[in-house]
Amino acid sequence: MQWWHAIIIGIVEGITEFLPVSSTAHISVAASFFGYEVSDPSVTAFTAIIQVGAILAAVIYFRDDITRIATAWLRGLFNKDQRTFDYKFGWAVIIGSLPIVIAGLLFKDQVETVFRNLWWVVAGLLIFTVVMWYGDKYGAKNRTEKDLTLKDAIINGTIQAFSLIPGVSRSGATTTVGLLQGFDRVTVTRLSFFLGIPALLGAGALQTYSHYEAVGAGVGWTATIIATVTSFVVGYLCIDWLLKFVARHSFSVFIWYRFITGGGLAVLLLLGVVQP
Repeated sequence: MQWWHAIIIGIVEGITEFLPVSSTAHISVAASFFGYEVSDPSVTAFTAIIQVGAILAAVIYFRDDITRIATAWLRGLFNKDQRTFDYKFGWAVIIGSLPIVIAGLLFKDQVETVFRNLWWVVAGLLIFTVVMWYGDKYGAKNRTEKDLTLKDAIINGTIQAFSLIPGVSRSGATTTVGLLQGFDRVTVTRLSFFLGIPALLGAGALQTYSHYEAVGAGVGWTATIIATVTSFVVGYLCIDWLLKFVARHSFSVFIWYRFITGGGLAVLLLLGVVQP
């Protein structure tokens, strides 16, 4: 992969990772536009690895929250009197992260091959856009982070597993189900960040371990590192903007964007401009 392709794809990843628009879909389209085979093992691994850059940006951005929650969780393990909300929230993140890990391992081959077809991206974008619209319009939005239960986390984590299908969007899945559970937009966005940290770090580590040689022989580690660093910088800049945006606006701009992007991609595929 050429270095400037890596920078552009890294920018795309950094911008879209935390928005409910599916970063994997956008990376796949960008890679296909540049002429790369999106189902190639090295490209699939590259896609997962560069997401680590954006998620590390979230780790640094939320470092105080993560430290507080992790400390409370450890204290609560050994002292029942220390089992505060942060202790319970820590368990919610851990247990909520399990479904996507299990699904990712069970359907690893399909995720790396079948689901990489851009027609799956079109389906994920268009079908889940309807679900997102319903959640944003009819969700009660009267529950806050303090109202989060273990049941909520399990449901949210289970729906997050559907984001293994490109186009669905991990952040889109978690925010939508959170809205349907009655949480406000800032709460579901923050929860999406926390659930995404273990899931994406794990996926990146697995792909690095499984396809280290394929990446080196295909996309190349220089391009992979360039894209990862780029996604880190751009991702960090986008986090603060997103939290401020959802505090004042609905998700309608993302809903329309997903609809237009999905429809536009379908047209490009039908015309043969990009290959599935």
